[in-house]
This record gives sequence, C-alpha cells and structure tokens, in this order.
Amino acid sequence: MPPLYFSDILLPAMQLSGKAHKFKDDINTDYIISGRYKFKIQDPVELAKHVMEDLDPDLYKKIKKGDFIVAGRNFGCGSSREQAPMAIKYAGIAAVIAKSFARIFYRNCYNLGLPAIEADTDKIDAGDELEVNLNKGIIKNKTKNTEIETSPLPPTMQTLLNDGGLVEHFKKHGKFKI
Repeated sequence: MPPLYFSDILLPAMQLSGKAHKFKDDINTDYIISGRYKFKIQDPVELAKHVMEDLDPDLYKKIKKGDFIVAGRNFGCGSSREQAPMAIKYAGIAAVIAKSFARIFYRNCYNLGLPAIEADTDKIDAGDELEVNLNKGIIKNKTKNTEIETSPLPPTMQTLLNDGGLVEHFKKHGKFKI
C-alpha cells in the first residue's frame, strides 16, 4: 500500500469516513508495532504491514484506506518512538480515536500528520461505519445512527495535517507559519 497522506483522504470541511477497528485500554507502542520490527524494518510501508499484529494478526489485511483505529484510555503509552504512529498512518488509517492518549504519542501523531481524536468511544464497536468532522468536532456513527461530540480541531492542527505533519510544514514554509 502506498503511503497515506492526510490530503489523500480529506473530504470537504475536514471530514473523514471509514470503518472502526476497535481495541481496548492501555494499548502500548509495542502492541502498535512490536519491538521486533522497530529497528529491523526501516521502510514505513513494510513496517505498516505489522501494525497491531500481536493483537490482531490480520488487521493490516482488513484495513481499507481511510479506516479508523478506535480504542479506550491511554492509547500509545510506552516508548516515544515515532514508528508507532508512522506504522498506523502508512497502514492507511485516517485517524486514531481514543478516550485518551499518551502525551508523546499524541504529539508524534500530529508531527507525522495523523489525527488523534479524544472522544468517548464506548458507543463505537468494531466494524461500525464512522464519519468524523474535524472542524465541528462530531463523530457520526452511521451504523448506529448516533453522534459523539469531541473538541473541534484547532486551526493550527488543521494546518499541520494539511501540510502532512510538522516536518512537511517546515519544508513547505521554511518556518512555522500558521
């Protein structure tokens, strides 16, 4: 699968659409991408083929470009390495939706251009079709015909996502320009 850039999946009004792949609380970075691959595989496309495989060995095969990882509390705890959000992004995931995130993982997501959305995920099940509006802070569960409110994404973060992350933003603008 070729790398996924936010601009590839962006719909009008910063809206994303895809299927939920649900996980529990306390998903650490070794669950996201096992330590046995972090230093062995340097190519992010190859690394993505192993995303979450200790929890769901077939997840990579199930992912369609634009899908979501949905989880409970403390998603991304553990190491601060960027391989975890990178593997998620290159697997084709449009955003991670969780009740809460480890601070460094959350920042690494936006550095790489991957939305990390804090929301109550109790009413989202695996396989649910979701529509996420980042501007309005609304997650529509199309399967259950329900809505979940979350904080709208600030303009600064929208700009980072549109540019492909912090590094790409600096390459594009030569400085931090919002």
